[in-house]
Amino acid sequence: MNRILTLAIIFSTCTLFGQNWENGVWNADNGNGTYTNPILHSDFSDPDVCQAGDYFYMTASSFNCAPGLPILRSPDMVNWEIIAYALPQLYDTIFNTPQHGNGVWAPAIRFHNNEFFIYWGDPDFGIYMVKAQHAEGPWSQPHLVHQAKGWIDPCPFWDDNGKAYLVHAYAGSRAGIKSILVINEMDPDGKSIDPQPVLVFDGQENHTTIEGPKLYKRNGYYYIFAPAGGVKPGWQTILRSKNIYGPYTDKIVLHQGNTNINGPHQGAYLELTSGESWFIHFQDKDAYGRIVHLQPVTWENNWPVMGADINNDGIGEPIHTFKKPDIKNSSQKISVASTDQFNANRLGLQWQWHANPQTEWAFASNYGFLRLNCIQQPTKELNMWDVPNLLLQKFPSNEFSTTVKLKFYPKMDGDKTGLIIMGEDYAYIACEYIDGKTFITLNACENARTKGKQQQIEKIGTNGNSFFFKVNIYNEANYRFAYSTDGISYTEFQHEYKARAGRWIGAKVGIFALKEYNTNDSGYADFDWFIFE
Repeated sequence: MNRILTLAIIFSTCTLFGQNWENGVWNADNGNGTYTNPILHSDFSDPDVCQAGDYFYMTASSFNCAPGLPILRSPDMVNWEIIAYALPQLYDTIFNTPQHGNGVWAPAIRFHNNEFFIYWGDPDFGIYMVKAQHAEGPWSQPHLVHQAKGWIDPCPFWDDNGKAYLVHAYAGSRAGIKSILVINEMDPDGKSIDPQPVLVFDGQENHTTIEGPKLYKRNGYYYIFAPAGGVKPGWQTILRSKNIYGPYTDKIVLHQGNTNINGPHQGAYLELTSGESWFIHFQDKDAYGRIVHLQPVTWENNWPVMGADINNDGIGEPIHTFKKPDIKNSSQKISVASTDQFNANRLGLQWQWHANPQTEWAFASNYGFLRLNCIQQPTKELNMWDVPNLLLQKFPSNEFSTTVKLKFYPKMDGDKTGLIIMGEDYAYIACEYIDGKTFITLNACENARTKGKQQQIEKIGTNGNSFFFKVNIYNEANYRFAYSTDGISYTEFQHEYKARAGRWIGAKVGIFALKEYNTNDSGYADFDWFIFE
């Protein structure tokens, strides 16, 4: 029995002394020198990680959401916080309206020559790059390394002989080909590539839909870490060669096996000064999005062994609980931000819009509230799928409740504001101004992406303009809304809904303010706070 398997069994069966929820947010640190996967129970799809100095830095796919390319920092690979975004807004005016599932796909982050580089593929535009001297920014403007359709999942590599390369995959939906990996020689400054790719691996027979490649060098071997087989049913493939252009030998080193961790899909390989090796990857958890796991890695005959071979099939499976990485600067628990008291003069880093934001959508302030102005809907009452000014954040754990306090100041019939669970199916609670009166309404829509029509489920007359809205998320992503006028006594709607993922992203929770008509003035809502429990 190997060391990882032995330790995995010990730690998976031990009593955990830590508490894994803090302020409504999942925290993987058990507080006793161990951690429990996932390290992030939030939708950070296609994570990649590099180390610089005493910290580790992660980025992830952000698709159409703005700001994009989140930058997370950790002292120990277990406790993470968002510190910045590399894209304040997306790089083309097409993203001024929601482009669900398009945009920033599968980035790779590297620290090279004292600079951070992030490369990503936009399946419709090509390969982009940004760089910065500090992870907190400022980041450069997006640079189009190569214009192409269907080139995705790029990863840069600087060899020890001074040459540089870029490995990438293809999106069949745009390029008309997939399941292959290619390498382009790259200028050492990382700004341009040889436009003629070299085929280095064909996975069509045994590793269909191979994608997400990451290129490393160790002990004289070039390694390409690449998932194959599709997001949920897939596995992690390792390719190895003495020549960067191949031929490569392939081996499956991590799969779901008898666990409940599907994929397990693409991520990042890291080596510590202590000699330990680790692999970060994601699991697709439907409405919760693509959550992030950390696996120990050992090496046998110059092949990585990931997780633990629990079912003795010669392939690793994801572990549940394990000792934390051997890092001297391991710190106290840190969690990704969720609750926002709206006391600062800028939005918290946990928030994203569904499109490039316009300045008039929202105003942060030092007055203790966030103002959302009622913005005209792009389409009249079909559904919310094409609404750009939805201010949303990721689900932070398996079960939680979110409560908001707001004051509503409508100007015209059709003004409304509320709390929403957004995905391809969605539901929301709102206060709406109808025929000169304010009502609390419950609304829902199925199959929003394919033009499903929104339905009003409940409509309740009310007085005053101050409201507390709450949504309770239960296990398996079922949820119900409730409302209160005093913040103490809540009335819960009996209608229960099930959250559904968006286009390549998990469901999100957030707030909005809308109006039906284009007028020279706007109603608005002042949000006092947005609290997770």
